Amino acid sequence: MEAVSTPALAQAPNPLLPHNLSPWGMFLNADIVVKAVMIGLAFASLVTWTVWLAKTIELRVASSRARRRIRMLEEGGSLTDAVHECDGERDAIAQLILSTAREAELSDGIVDDGFKERVALRLERVEATMTRQISRGTGILATIGATAPFVGLFGTVWGIMNAFINISESHTTNLAVVAPGIAEALLATALGLVAAIPAVVIYNHLARVITGYRVLLGDASAQLLLLISRGQRSRGMVLPRAAE
Repeated sequence: MEAVSTPALAQAPNPLLPHNLSPWGMFLNADIVVKAVMIGLAFASLVTWTVWLAKTIELRVASSRARRRIRMLEEGGSLTDAVHECDGERDAIAQLILSTAREAELSDGIVDDGFKERVALRLERVEATMTRQISRGTGILATIGATAPFVGLFGTVWGIMNAFINISESHTTNLAVVAPGIAEALLATALGLVAAIPAVVIYNHLARVITGYRVLLGDASAQLLLLISRGQRSRGMVLPRAAE
């Protein structure tokens, strides 16, 4: 009878052990602070991928439109033609063209060195404004990439601290009892890395794409400066309806 009862007792489930050691089960069994950290990191990861999708679409559309405008400027038309082509448009290259036309209007169509300098200053200002506008939302990626590992580490430290408290209260050092609490704590660090690594990679990728977009703006500015340097005063440099 004793031989039968001994294995039965050995196979009895330990009430100190969690029944589910999957990531979801560890999340449910984690401390409230660790749960809050995990939820925050999951939300940060969602923000990262949302920004990636939104900025990828925005940059692709903006770059395609900028290339089309540059091809139009390279065809050698007048500034008046360029303004008519951009009528009602608010994209970056259109803003460069309209800003140049506005300066031509204010300068009474006089093309000299001072006019070129004023146009160059306007173009630099518009380029900076458009670059800031297209870069909106990428800063959050840098913040997530820099802070997510530390937030996850905080959750891990808090979870391990609670695991040791539970060890003290249960009066046991059995690894099977200790390990689940530590695993739950380490899950927070894993989620921190899951949130941080894509954020850093996506931020660097978007930074390169934005740099390429800024190069396109520089090309458009160069084309406009070449256009006005030809001194085409007879082809309608004065544009009464030109506006930024």
